[in-house]
Amino acid sequence: LNIHHHQQSIRKVVDGQSICKVVDGRRKKTPHRPTIMATTSAPPTNPRGIPYAPFIDRIEDYVSTKADVESTLQSFQEMISKYQFMQSNNQQRISALKSKLPDLEKTLDSLRFLLLRRSSSHFETIFELNDTLYAKAEISSAGDHVFLWLGANVMLAYPLVEAEELLVNKLSAAKKSLENCEEDVDFLREQITTMEVATARVYNWDVGMRRKEKVGLSS
Repeated sequence: LNIHHHQQSIRKVVDGQSICKVVDGRRKKTPHRPTIMATTSAPPTNPRGIPYAPFIDRIEDYVSTKADVESTLQSFQEMISKYQFMQSNNQQRISALKSKLPDLEKTLDSLRFLLLRRSSSHFETIFELNDTLYAKAEISSAGDHVFLWLGANVMLAYPLVEAEELLVNKLSAAKKSLENCEEDVDFLREQITTMEVATARVYNWDVGMRRKEKVGLSS
């Protein structure tokens, strides 16, 4: 048998239109068949895109042999670490928002006070010099504009009505962000608990299998 003469050399060249095959020196063209990618549905998430932890109904769906135990436990621990990381970030955001909200509310109250007194040429108020030290002050009318700090050493002048609208929107957005963060922290706490229960179930399954093996060896 002469292998050299009977060997078939097949070469595929994909040019977007056709696939060329070379078989025993003869070139053939076959229609190109597009590759169909399998579509998988995205895992369910909460409104902010945080995925739900998988609920293990049957251990056998995740672990079938002892060799699967270590990789499964490692995978679960990685998921717990990711949830804990997101939980820590949200808790930091909650602290920052809770410290920011009182300042926004005080600024909005001050602006509304100016709106009430803008028709007056001047008015008296109590000015805070320190945490426990106040003094009376006479302030000229602010007119129709007020200056607001926007952050990054930037201050802009706004008409009183526009400034009120801006502060109301910022206060509303901050409260909504705080609500979302608190909801996410509760959600993440539930997912961490679910993964810890799943980890314990896999560990207990492994312990049970080891005991069965010992009983089988002793008998």
